[in-house]
This record gives sequence, C-alpha cells and structure tokens, in this order.
Amino acid sequence: MDVSSATGAWSALDGLLVALVASGFGMAGYLGLRLRQARRGSADVQAQIDELRKALHARERESRLGALMNRSQLEIALDDAVEQAKRDRDGFSVLYVDLDGFRSINDAFGHDHGDELLRAVARQLVSCVGPAACHIAGDEFALLVPGSIRVAHVMAQRVADVLSSSLTVGGQAVPLTCSIGIAHYPEHGSRPLLLSNATLAMRSIKLCGGGGQSEYHPDMGAGLRDQAELLQELRLAAERQQFKLMYQPKIDARSLQVTAAEALLRWHHPKRGMVPPSVFIPLAERHGLIGQIGQWVIEEACRQAQQWRTRGLRMRVAVNLSGYQLRQDDIVERIEGLLRQHRIPPERFTCEITESVAMEDTQVTRRAFERLRDAGVHVSIDDFGTGYSSLASLRRLPAAELKIDRAFVCDLEGSSDAQSIVQAIVQMAHTMGLRVVAEGVETPAQRDALVAMGCDELQGYLFAKPMSPQALELWATDDRPTEAPPFRASLFEETRPADVERGGDRPA
Repeated sequence: MDVSSATGAWSALDGLLVALVASGFGMAGYLGLRLRQARRGSADVQAQIDELRKALHARERESRLGALMNRSQLEIALDDAVEQAKRDRDGFSVLYVDLDGFRSINDAFGHDHGDELLRAVARQLVSCVGPAACHIAGDEFALLVPGSIRVAHVMAQRVADVLSSSLTVGGQAVPLTCSIGIAHYPEHGSRPLLLSNATLAMRSIKLCGGGGQSEYHPDMGAGLRDQAELLQELRLAAERQQFKLMYQPKIDARSLQVTAAEALLRWHHPKRGMVPPSVFIPLAERHGLIGQIGQWVIEEACRQAQQWRTRGLRMRVAVNLSGYQLRQDDIVERIEGLLRQHRIPPERFTCEITESVAMEDTQVTRRAFERLRDAGVHVSIDDFGTGYSSLASLRRLPAAELKIDRAFVCDLEGSSDAQSIVQAIVQMAHTMGLRVVAEGVETPAQRDALVAMGCDELQGYLFAKPMSPQALELWATDDRPTEAPPFRASLFEETRPADVERGGDRPA
C-alpha cells in the first residue's frame, strides 16, 4: 500500500470509528481499536474498515429499533426481574421469539423492506409487553413477562396473533408466523440459564416447522444434539447420494387410467431406518442442503424417465421444486440441459411448486415461472388452498394445473364446506384453462365425488402407494393385481428405433 493510499485508508477508518462513537460504541472502544491498528500497521487497515462498516450497519439497524432494549439493557432487566420475583414470589418468564421465514422475505422484497418489517415487529412487540422487549439479533427477540407460566403462554399467543395479522411491507400485507420458546423463573433455570433455555425451547419449535410456542423441558438439549447428528448424517447422505426416488401414479379421472407419476424423495438411513421427508426436508431447507438434494432429484427423475421411455413407457414425470431452487438464477437452464441430455420432451416433465412459494410476488419467482413456461415445461401449483393466492395472482402465473391439497380431499365425505371449496376450485381452475389434480384420494366415495366435480386427475392410496421404478414398470406390463388401474395404451408401446435417433417421440 503506497503512502497516499495508506493515508486515505487511515482517514476512512477514523471516520468510521467516529461514527461508531457517535452511535454509542464508546470512547474506550474507539481508542482500543485505534491502538490495535497502530500495532498491526497499514496492511490490515482495509480489512478493519470492512469490519467496522459491518459493525456500523448493525448499530444503525439497532438504532432503528430504538424502542426496544439492547442486550446489555436486557441483562440489567433480568437482574431486576429476579429481585422483583424474590419479593413478590410470582416469578416471570422469558419469551424468545424468532420470525419464521424472515430470510426468504429479505430475499423476496430486499433488505430495506426487511428492515421495515423488523421495525413493524418491534412496534407490535412494544404494544404487547411495553418496554420489556429486546432485539437480540437479526430476526430474534426476547420478551420479559411477569407472572405465572400460564400468563406467559397467553402472551405468547397474543404475540403470534398480532404478528400474523397486522404487518405490511412495501404496502403489501405479509402474513408472518413465529416460533416462541418460554422459560419461567425459577423452575426453568437460574438467572444465567434462563435466556439460553428459552432459546432451546424456541429451537424445538423451529425443528418441527415453526409457527408455535413451546415451554422449556430439560430433554430439549438432548433433542437438539440428535438434530445436530442428523444434520451431519444428512450432509453425508447428500454427498454420497444415499437417497432414492419412489413414484406415485396419477390417474385420469375419466378413464381411471395411469397418465403420470410423481417422484417422491426417500432417505433410508443405514442405522435409523426410513427417515420421513417431513423430518429431513425442513432440515435440508434450513441448512442450505435443499439445492444440492433437489438437483439430484431432477437428474435422477430425468434418468429414470429416459430409461422407461427406451422400454416403451412414455408418461409425464413430476418433481417438486423448493422455493430455494426457484430462486436460483440458472435453475431453468439446468432443467433444460437435463431434458436435452435425456431426450425428454419438456411437455412430459412437470415441476410442482407449492402455492406459498408460487405466490411470492417477486421478480425472481415470476421470471422463473415464465422461463419454465417458455421452455415448454408443465408447471403445477401444489398444495392449493392452503396459502394466500388470489384470482389476480393466479392469472399472472403461467401454470398449467392446480393440485388440491389433501386436507380438503380428506374431508370431502363429511364436510359440506370441503365439498364447496373443492367444487369452487375446480370451476375456477377450468374457467382459467387450468387442469385440476386432487391428491390424497383414499376412498371410493372421495373418488366418485371428485369425478363428479370434474377433477382431471387423481392421486392417492386408493390407487397406489409410492413404489419403486421397477414396480411401476411391472404395472405397465400387466404384471400387477387385476384391480389396479390400467395404463393407457398410448403410454406403453414398443419404442421404434427411429424415434430414439430423432430425439424422441411426441406426446400421445
């Protein structure tokens, strides 16, 4: 670094340090950092400038949440609460609040809107507990609630209700859920352990998918250790490709013939046995493994579709895309590349995307939908009816079908409300030119009701459980129980060599 550059760097550093002092960093902190710089020399100045800029940004964010206590003030408040509890003998609780999905909101709307959301959350927390609220870091908060553990649970529910119903970002309503851990003094720990025990309780809710509250229990530490071990094993499984795909047929509602199959991810752990997707998929999403695993699913489904095709079995194959995958810049190019590599017509490949992800009103999500459509890929909106979609947003999405969530199908026989909802979804979808698939069909009565309502395809245990690729192929060759749904003749026939050389047959 030359003299002029060094002089400029030192000047920038001094400016940042002064800004930190002004924001409450403290003169002692300033002098200490300046002394360390003098000892290290100019070579480290730029790195320290970058570090201090991050510190200043964090301090600015904290100041924007000025109605809340900082961590030092929380420690003092905890000491005061302990003394008060000794006098009143009522005790108090710490509520540790973590916002669910805040990272995806930041990605979707941008960091400025993320900060706006945090300010809105801060205002609502103050409205609930007054000054006894602290911003810990990022999207995590701690609340002090005097009284019994019952009072704490009531307050936790109030916080959850307030955050789920009254927040807006950029003028748009944002339905927000949170995970809340509760630790009560003195039975849930001494003063030094109270905050960490509330955090453990919060994490137990996050591990179950979030959106709830949990009271601390001593066994929670052991549960988190087990989750840490499972995460490490999941990383190894992803690296070693220890997963497999099972396939569940989709049935044409009019002819009751097999028309497609959905690829479903399974993990058979060498010691734990079959680990449910409801356990390891959220774990993969929280810890950044879903992209790697999701890519393997697409590759394996394409490979299997090509293998079936060379043997004459030609049908649409569906895979599930996560929100993380949909936000990857090159996801469509990678799908197109695999379809070309395995010579699969794009219209015979379905990408299923949950309604909550599909309704993310972001340029990235919308662009991914448009590019999938332009590539000719069949796009399906999964779990429809559980999210917050509207007719206007549906019209803007280039989807080909809606997949009704199994919760509505399950209640068809005994609930007139479920019947009305399903009928309305079918009519709305058909008006918009979309196909309708009903999943979770388990009884003949459900099947008959869905057929009468005009559903296009059905899927569920009534027809078949998820099966191996080999078992599905046996179905296609008539080596199956006589009551099993037949394959359409056009979906299974000898593939002519000329078709393979030309790159594939067209849809039947």
